[in-house]
Amino acid sequence: MLYHVIYDGNCNLCSNLVQLLENLDRGERFSYIPMQDEAKLAQLNITPEDCLMGMILIDVNQPQRRWQGSDAAEEIGNILPGGELFVKAYRAMPGLKWAGDRIYEQVRDNRYQLFGKRDQTYESNYPSCFGNNQC
Repeated sequence: MLYHVIYDGNCNLCSNLVQLLENLDRGERFSYIPMQDEAKLAQLNITPEDCLMGMILIDVNQPQRRWQGSDAAEEIGNILPGGELFVKAYRAMPGLKWAGDRIYEQVRDNRYQLFGKRDQTYESNYPSCFGNNQC
């Protein structure tokens, strides 16, 4: 199964986390679209306003299956080999999911101040291709 990961390609933290995920996955499960690629996002019916709520994960085979924000991060953890154990433990600890969601929101809303903004949008080595093989 393949998933599109939509991330902020101008955010240093986001781009570094995508690079980490690229190294772990090597394009086997995930392909990537920066939020700045409005043409590809439009093909997926995603607006720039949608992106304000954080990263988005989309099941390529069932595009209506989508996760956003901290839920997307957790689902990526579930998909990675062995990751589901960590996600289950995280969700099982009282209050941790709630706190994690609030922390995600704070980082999302202040990411440029906290981690800086790239001069150039990061383009993944594993871009999402669809609609006339548009990469």
